Amino acid sequence: MGNPTISAGYPKALLDFAVSRGADRQALMARAHIDPDELRNQDNRIPLANYLALLNAGIELCNEPALALLFGEAVKLAEISIVGMMGQLAGNSEEGRRQMSRYGRLALDEDDGDPADLMKVVRDGSDLWLRSTSRLYVENPRLTESAFARCICGVRAMIASMPSLANMRFPKAIHFTHKEPGYRAEYDRIFGVPLVFESHMNAIVIDEALMQVSLPSPNPYLSEVLRAHAEGLLENLERSKSTRGRVESLLIPALHTGQVNIDTIAGKLALSRQTLFRKLKAEGVTFEKVLDDLRHKLAIHYLSDKRASVHETAYLVGYSEPAAFSRAFKRWTGSSPRTMRGAKVGNT
Repeated sequence: MGNPTISAGYPKALLDFAVSRGADRQALMARAHIDPDELRNQDNRIPLANYLALLNAGIELCNEPALALLFGEAVKLAEISIVGMMGQLAGNSEEGRRQMSRYGRLALDEDDGDPADLMKVVRDGSDLWLRSTSRLYVENPRLTESAFARCICGVRAMIASMPSLANMRFPKAIHFTHKEPGYRAEYDRIFGVPLVFESHMNAIVIDEALMQVSLPSPNPYLSEVLRAHAEGLLENLERSKSTRGRVESLLIPALHTGQVNIDTIAGKLALSRQTLFRKLKAEGVTFEKVLDDLRHKLAIHYLSDKRASVHETAYLVGYSEPAAFSRAFKRWTGSSPRTMRGAKVGNT
């Protein structure tokens, strides 16, 4: 099943939304077991279980069973995740769907094997469906209603801004796998189209012409910056799933302390020394190799553009003696750290 995560922008926005409707912030965070520091960067990853606990706490403390639906209606995707901004870089609706499928894991990652196309286009007779493939939406109806409300309200806002689409109805109908909730009136108010509950799929029926609608051209510079950032986040997400990536994430804040032996890291991962050794071996590395490569990479980073002195860099990557650091650096690069830093200074 894996360990699904969600970007920190979601719980951060949900927390603010629930507080605006009367819930106590500290009580919400305590029930969800979320540290405020985890929400400072919207690109951080939060266990989905904690987000769902926050949602359940919000529903109870706000005394609002439709909170997830209302949250989806009120808060745009671009405000809480880079995924929403990536969708705006597309030239047409179909390209936007592909962008969402590629980068959708940055919003909600199922951590369940190879990433799938999160929204598939399915033809059924004369109808065109956008069908969700996520098992998490089937298992968690509140995720479904929130995501569908956010998607549909967002697309409707886009359609309203384009006079040529003034007569387009979006969507034509919606299917949900979950049972009809007690707050059905809110569904009707927000969606205003035929709804089918206890269906075999979570999907919306759309006008085929929508998939070919040309969208306003995005700013090229902004597109390049966002795409590079999103690709970096995808790379980090994949790395975090490997044993090596998990080891590196624990090593980085501990390097300067010198407490970076395999037993310490194995304990933090709730693994035995032997199990961690086997897992790393299966990925073609040893603990010593991971540690050495990380020190090399960080040393280059710190010395570049005068970020740190040689002595500071030695300390930051875990060497108590600068001479030992210099020997390691020469082994990594063939030159001394002072030579590299001097070259960088000369180039500025």
